[in-house]
Amino acid sequence: MKNNSTILGFLLILQSAYLVHADWIDPDTPPAAHYTRPRPGPPPKQIIEKKKKSVIENKVDKTPSSPTQEPLPTAKPSESPTPSPSQSPTLHPTSSNTNGPTFSKDQRKFKLVFSDEFNIDGRQFHDGSDPKWTALDKNDYTNGALHYYSPDNAYTENGDLIIKSEAKSTTFAGFNDTSGKDEVSTKNFKSAMLQTWNKFCFTGGIAEAEIQLPGKHDVGGLWPAFWLLGNIARHTYVGSTNHVWPWSSNVCTDKSRHAQRINGCMKAQHYGLKRGVGRGAPEIDIFEVQAGSTKANQGAFLESPVGQPFASTSFQVAPGRPDNRPAGWPGPGQWYEGLTGGFNTSLNILFHGDYNHFRGDPDEKDYWSDAISFNHQLDERHFEKKFRYRVEWELPEEDRSTDGYIRWYINDHFVMEINGTGIVDADLGSTISTEPMYIIMNTAISKEWGFPSKCPSNCPCEKYDCHSKKFAEICGFSPNFCEMMKNETDVPKYKTNWVRVYQDPNNPKHKVGCSTPERPTKKYIEAHEELYKTKNDERPLKPISVGKGSCHVGATGVSAASCGGLTRGVCSPERICECRAGWTGPHCLVRAGFDPVIYEREDGWQDLGFQTPKFRLGGIWVSLIVVTASIIFLPILRRRLDEWKPLKL
Repeated sequence: MKNNSTILGFLLILQSAYLVHADWIDPDTPPAAHYTRPRPGPPPKQIIEKKKKSVIENKVDKTPSSPTQEPLPTAKPSESPTPSPSQSPTLHPTSSNTNGPTFSKDQRKFKLVFSDEFNIDGRQFHDGSDPKWTALDKNDYTNGALHYYSPDNAYTENGDLIIKSEAKSTTFAGFNDTSGKDEVSTKNFKSAMLQTWNKFCFTGGIAEAEIQLPGKHDVGGLWPAFWLLGNIARHTYVGSTNHVWPWSSNVCTDKSRHAQRINGCMKAQHYGLKRGVGRGAPEIDIFEVQAGSTKANQGAFLESPVGQPFASTSFQVAPGRPDNRPAGWPGPGQWYEGLTGGFNTSLNILFHGDYNHFRGDPDEKDYWSDAISFNHQLDERHFEKKFRYRVEWELPEEDRSTDGYIRWYINDHFVMEINGTGIVDADLGSTISTEPMYIIMNTAISKEWGFPSKCPSNCPCEKYDCHSKKFAEICGFSPNFCEMMKNETDVPKYKTNWVRVYQDPNNPKHKVGCSTPERPTKKYIEAHEELYKTKNDERPLKPISVGKGSCHVGATGVSAASCGGLTRGVCSPERICECRAGWTGPHCLVRAGFDPVIYEREDGWQDLGFQTPKFRLGGIWVSLIVVTASIIFLPILRRRLDEWKPLKL
């Protein structure tokens, strides 16, 4: 047995070295971006209050920077829901005095585990075209959507990932998840959603992207978002999300027993899931942006110090608070403790969550989900140039030595923190997410976001078509929205320069992978494939094409026509791309991506009850295997390492 372990260990070392380049990092990522440190967390409350007072006295900016805005003196609650925000978990008091404690910065060094620089024009994101991203080709029935997601509306251009939104119609036949019927429908807008679902996921760490927002800052109607979702649900495939989104409860409760599909009350251990461990798909919104011209303390934002345009940063979680829910500003005990907002940021008092009821379910399966959310004030600059949007997600520990946290930043300026202690102490069974989560980037068009909250007089607000000549079909839009969407020379574009994810190499709970030992998903998804695909799909995801795209013999440079150039691929005499080792996609433009560790093996003979013979190997056999492995692997390793050189573009 000892000799067998020695051999296995040696082979794993060789395999690790052989696959040293086989990860999710774009070779174009500059060396300076391969590491990052956590940004400073929220300052102590004393500093926030002092800053608030000085800002108001000097009349620099009328927007308060307290964790939440104090309500007006009406019948509504007269106290902020977080008068004493919890101390930030990684800010440790180093002294005690009458001015309050001082705090030290988190000195951990996080290492890059995923990046995409989008430097190469001509990339495709159709299903099966990219190892990292999948651009959906389907209707979106969620959230009052008015758009169809087309993979043609996602592409790379001038070093950016582009998500284009336009007023173009798509007619399609398909199953309407809302009505429960097969229908022929037409959507009058096209946009794009990219997901890393079941390709790249991570548990704990830092995600950041440099983004220019689409459209105009004062024209409402677009809904751009950058967010994370638990891999056990696939967004817009509502069969996979019902009673799964946004659950983040690992324990057995009366509510989870009925309302959570995979709950902590279950004793069976199917599909590799752990007995007694609840599962779900919580949501972390790095941003959801709403443009418009309604300013703070006006209209729908009458009692809010933040108006349009704003970025909503939130953690959406279930089970939510079942009763005594806030309407507007929460009163004491009505909402979560441990919430801290930064400058130009206010508690989102317009939305606290959803009541979830699904067609045909008994009432006992209904549940509330909470949106723990702050709004941050934006302006025209965010729509004219790129800003860095960042989230830092720390995991809770079972012994409660830390309950974890989530923090948001824009250009390194602190926006919001949710301290996990406030979620646990709500005593609903919820926690900061411990699920492997994937990345989503999209622009939606929805009558529930940025459109007039009340229909204009004589407007039915039932059909929305910018190209229609009928008043009833164009009267429900925000002012200037159709002019913006029909301007083909300046169509709204969500532009992303890069996306990067970092993790702490010294934290064993930080993992890359969509199916980890703590939170497996692989076998469950394989057993329920129908929930993750449409009727027209053979499988949820197609295999990634390695070459086979059309090309031009003699084309030069790094492009689709040249199959990525000499180092990535070649154009055959038949004008078909053939990729070199390590490159993939129809035109060999993308480095193949791999998880550094595969936690869940494929099923083998032992899973059928067949036990392979066991042999006891002597020292001579160990030596022979080591020598043979060295002869086989080392030349391959040397060749692979020689090939792994970032291109100089």
